[in-house]
Amino acid sequence: MEAALQIPLRFKEQVEVLAQQLFYCVLESPENQIKQLEVIKGSFFKVSEGLECGLCNTKWKAFKTEIKTLRSLLYLDAKAAYDNDPAAKSIKEVYLAYPGFYAITMYRLSHILWKLNIPVLPRMISEYAHSVTGTDIHPGAKIGESFFIDHATGVVIGETSIIGNNVIIYQGVTLGGIKVEKVLKDVKRHPTILDNVTIYANATILGGDVIIGENSIIGANVWITQSIPKNSIVTYKSDIKISNL
Repeated sequence: MEAALQIPLRFKEQVEVLAQQLFYCVLESPENQIKQLEVIKGSFFKVSEGLECGLCNTKWKAFKTEIKTLRSLLYLDAKAAYDNDPAAKSIKEVYLAYPGFYAITMYRLSHILWKLNIPVLPRMISEYAHSVTGTDIHPGAKIGESFFIDHATGVVIGETSIIGNNVIIYQGVTLGGIKVEKVLKDVKRHPTILDNVTIYANATILGGDVIIGENSIIGANVWITQSIPKNSIVTYKSDIKISNL
């Protein structure tokens, strides 16, 4: 008979609080960040005990080092939102009110944990962000600088996706796999998006061998399962007709 799972009471909520603390911590000044990390350390190790992942001081120090690099990287993400969205009035507004920026921040935090081979926690943080923003970014994905997700809702970015610099994605975009089979767990299943690509709403791009070339524009509602050359424009032709009654 399968043994019962031993999950501490309200454990998911503890992870959510930790994620919220980390969000504000990465945006702090370097001086305040050091203070915040000392406060967060207790929560971090408590969550580690609940996961039975044996988080050690070495990994904590590595995590702290990586955290300190995120502030400048996240500024580029926020600036990309400000520069590309005419509705954005300030960088501060992006930090505090844009779900896409929040989802990207949670991704960048969880990606650090993923690289440190800390189990479960990165997925819990990414799923918390998913529940808050409607954006599902797997912590294993590799995403470059100045990344902007507009409106955020319904975006899915799979584990082996690779996204370059200065990429813009709109709501409902899926970067997924053609097949969902357990035997493919160690295979690149999701597409590669190169620099300066814009992908409009509800586009679906599937397959680990698919590469979207630099400077391309992927129009709304397209379905792509093959590579696209650089400097391309891909559009969906609608058959909608409007007539008088």
